[in-house]
Amino acid sequence: MGEPLRTLETPDGRTLAFAVWGDPEGFPILTLHGTPGCRLGRWPREELYADLGVCLVTHDRAGYGRSDRNHGRRVVDEVADTRALADELGFDRFGVTGGSGGGPHVLACAALLPDRVERAICDVGVAPFGTPGLEQDAWLAGMDPENVKEFGWSLAGEEVLTRELQALQQQLEERARVDPSTILDDVDLSESDRAEMARPETMQIFRESTFEWAVNGVGGWVDDDLAFVQPWGFDVADISVPVLVRYGMTDVLVPPAHGEWLAANVPGCIVKISDAAGHLGAEPELEIAENARWLSAGIAPDGSRTPSPAAN
Repeated sequence: MGEPLRTLETPDGRTLAFAVWGDPEGFPILTLHGTPGCRLGRWPREELYADLGVCLVTHDRAGYGRSDRNHGRRVVDEVADTRALADELGFDRFGVTGGSGGGPHVLACAALLPDRVERAICDVGVAPFGTPGLEQDAWLAGMDPENVKEFGWSLAGEEVLTRELQALQQQLEERARVDPSTILDDVDLSESDRAEMARPETMQIFRESTFEWAVNGVGGWVDDDLAFVQPWGFDVADISVPVLVRYGMTDVLVPPAHGEWLAANVPGCIVKISDAAGHLGAEPELEIAENARWLSAGIAPDGSRTPSPAAN
């Protein structure tokens, strides 16, 4: 068992909660959870990380779980928290990965911490909303009506968004208590994602995380949604470290158009597309191993090798 709850104080005086899994002496990988999410969003068979020779560090992004809220934050503000976490753990260089709503925050770290980030992975990540990203109609195209509704709340403002997410969180907790596989039943998921939701490991992740990410309210979720429909605070064109962009063609939560935009605009990125997978991937342990090899050694999913930027 790893260390499921540790804390540090950020330079601006907030508490940041984190967890450490796998081999403490292994290659450091910082994982930035999705929207909503928390530090418990790791693969439950934790020995996998030790077997892969990695030290996996997860944290509650600001406002989630046990981390203090950073009200009004932008996507770029995650960079300072990631730097503080790496400093706390003595990581000079590390890999950073994140999926869905974590993806933009990963790209921020890749853009602004080139002296610290070895490589990065943006997995089913959201594209920027509006110029220079996807305009609203294109950003929402192919997205399930439940997600479209949520981003409508975001555009309506913080008061509306907070009220609606509080009600949605209550509904999710009720489902998690009874059967975590039903949490996304309102969403017209692909066959692949339905299969992933039925996995015992996925059910465990949702059973543990659903209550924890909102233990102090839905502020983190609110701030994420508001940040996604505002300028991110950095330009993906400034990214100079190697990035792997992954996305699935049957994803209805973050549709393929987002991955296509990122693939076309993140400089020099390597792209991995799954024709069958949706938002949750298809073979979790294989994908975790592929990601670990990429982040630690620069070995892409197709077996090609990208040298470390430190070696250039």
